[in-house]
This record gives sequence, structure tokens and C-alpha cells, in this order.
Amino acid sequence: MRFAYLAFFENTDGSQLAVSRADVETVSDIIKLTPGLTSANLFTPETTQDLYNPDEEAPIFGMQLYFDELSELEDALAPAGHLHQLAAAGVLASIRGAKATQQAMYVRHFPVDEPVLDLARNGDPCSYVVHYTGPAEDLNVWMHYYVTHHPQVMRTFPGIRGIEILSRVDWTGFLPWQRVNHMQRNRVMFDSQAALTAALQSPARIAMREDFKNFPPFEGGNSHYPMATKIIRP
Repeated sequence: MRFAYLAFFENTDGSQLAVSRADVETVSDIIKLTPGLTSANLFTPETTQDLYNPDEEAPIFGMQLYFDELSELEDALAPAGHLHQLAAAGVLASIRGAKATQQAMYVRHFPVDEPVLDLARNGDPCSYVVHYTGPAEDLNVWMHYYVTHHPQVMRTFPGIRGIEILSRVDWTGFLPWQRVNHMQRNRVMFDSQAALTAALQSPARIAMREDFKNFPPFEGGNSHYPMATKIIRP
């Protein structure tokens, strides 16, 4: 799971679209048959409370598809690739008109102490998805500091089940959605919305804020989205 294709859909101009359960199931059925896919996450918005960050309007739908090789990801997004079914008429009809963006990224996975999810007991997990649009004053310095400091603090969150830091790559793909080039994205995962909220109210969150003060200079701010996470296996 070294590479990921990400697509997010957002309301614009005051619209109040919401993805339907039927559309999520249709997307799931398409994605699970993707050649080369190792797994995927489908995201729908959740709510939480954070000690520092204000509430932000989360994307109304998102997807993160994992591949071992960039070439497999690009094959799925080629002009006749399998994932073009996602843009077919009738697919994601409930959010037609939403702003769609896409990006492929390299995925860095970091260890946690208790990574096992109990889906039978807790249901779908909850991810905290973070976007850094950038740019950094010096991306090399930024990335080195971030990956050698911040995930080590993330690991101290109570109940954390996964840590990912994603960085940009050059990639080819032909889905008809806007391409973006965020300098970085993160994803941390918890058993549930309640577990995420508890983590964001814990002493570890204070330690995260203190480390944030030491970040190398960057522009563009960051966005934090709690997202219910449906895990798809091929």
C-alpha cells in the first residue's frame, strides 16, 4: 500500500448535497474489482470536538484507493482504465454538481501500539483526515521535520489504530475531475467517532499543538475533517 489515489467531493455555493447510501454501495462495488487494488477507504462526514481547531465543513464524500505500485494506480486511471466507471452517468448521482478534486500520493505508514480494529464490535472506524495545501518555504526541510517528529507524537493518542502521512508525486490519470497538488495529507484512524473525540481532548492533543509551533514555515494553512470510514477489500 505504497501509493494512494484520493478523490474528495465538496458542497459549493451554499448547496447541501449529501451522498446516498445507494451511491456509496455502487462506488464500493466498482472499486473492489479494480485490478491491482490492495484496499480502499470510503469517507463520509462525521462530527467531533477538538481542543484547538474550529469546526470545518467536511467533504460530503471521499475515497482513498491503495496500490502497491504507481503503475497499477495509473493503469486504473488510464483513458480506458477500470476507475472511469466512477464518472459514468448515474454513478454518484446524489452529489452531482459537487466540486470534485483528485490527487495521487505516496503513502508513509507509521507504527501504532494497538493497530487491530474490531469491526464486529465497533462498526466502521473514524478517520481524522488532514490536508496541507502548501507551499512550504522549503519542502525538503518541512517534510524531514514532519515525518521525524509529528507521527511520533500522534502515536501517543489513546486508542489510535493507524497513522499515514502522504506526500505528492507526479502521476497520470484521466478521470474528469480537477487535479490538485497538495503538498501533504495525513490520516489517523480510531475505532469510532467517540474514540476520535476522546483523543482530541487528551493530553496528546496538547503535545501535538506544542509540536505544531515548531513546524518549519509554510503557507496555505491546514484543514481537519472527521470522516466515517468504510474499508473496502478487493
